[in-house]
Amino acid sequence: MQGLELFSQIVLGLFAIFLTFKFLQAIRLVPNQYAHIVERLGNYNTTLGPGFHALFPFLDRVVYKLDLREETIEVEPQECFTKDNVKVEVDGVIYISVMDPVNASYGVTDYRYAAVQLAQTTTRSVIGLMDLDETFEERAKMSMEVVNVLSEMEKSWGIKVHRYEIKNILTPRTVQNAMERQMTAERDRRAIIARSEGVQGSKVNDAEGRRAEIINISEAEMQRRINEAEGRAQEIEAIAEATASSIEQIADALTQPGGTEAMQLQLSEKYIGHLSGLARKENEIILPKDISSYDALLEGLSIHDLIKQKKKK
Repeated sequence: MQGLELFSQIVLGLFAIFLTFKFLQAIRLVPNQYAHIVERLGNYNTTLGPGFHALFPFLDRVVYKLDLREETIEVEPQECFTKDNVKVEVDGVIYISVMDPVNASYGVTDYRYAAVQLAQTTTRSVIGLMDLDETFEERAKMSMEVVNVLSEMEKSWGIKVHRYEIKNILTPRTVQNAMERQMTAERDRRAIIARSEGVQGSKVNDAEGRRAEIINISEAEMQRRINEAEGRAQEIEAIAEATASSIEQIADALTQPGGTEAMQLQLSEKYIGHLSGLARKENEIILPKDISSYDALLEGLSIHDLIKQKKKK
């Protein structure tokens, strides 16, 4: 009898402890940036935000505890093939946060795993549309494509994808060697082009210098000829003016008494002087029919007519 009473007391004590535990379990303190999903009799009842909450013992149960802060999820390396059939290994990082705790709990089994798997499949699809060189140049484009695909599932999964960053794109060693040789050849080509452009530039500069020199010389020669022509023109003009002046003076002298006889005497002296040199072999001249008729030559000079005209004036 005493054993039965002891057993009953133990059972009652355990039951009291269990009740106390359940009542204490019904009291919830939710930290900041957390959300607790509460079910009542197996159905969704409410979402607990930060603060103090009291639940109904035995009826309410917290089934999910969600962190609302932004999370960083590693995307494991995976093998992908580019458009030109080169195998690369790609990994990355996803930055997400829970926006709707209910959909994040009931809309998908594990939103973290689902986001990683969708990011991996999208990355493979995007890389498959690019050549190997483009994968190194278009990282931002690939990240944006992954974010756009994940954004389509934000509402149903209750998450927000902030960004996706590709960490590494690893290629086989043979491809790396080929790329290094290609880059070396490209650098050599640029160096050759730079040297050829430098030589071409120097030749162009030399040609332009020679051209400028030739132009300067031609302009100087042209200016010299112009100056000489102007000088000869001025000389001819001066000679003409002097000749005209001397002719005027001779004409004035002929009008003076004895001027005609003096002119004829001077012309006769010069005529006889020139006749003395006609016998030289090197002289080739045209003579009048009768060089001894000196009076006819003087009449041909029209000196008398010149004197008459001067007197009329």
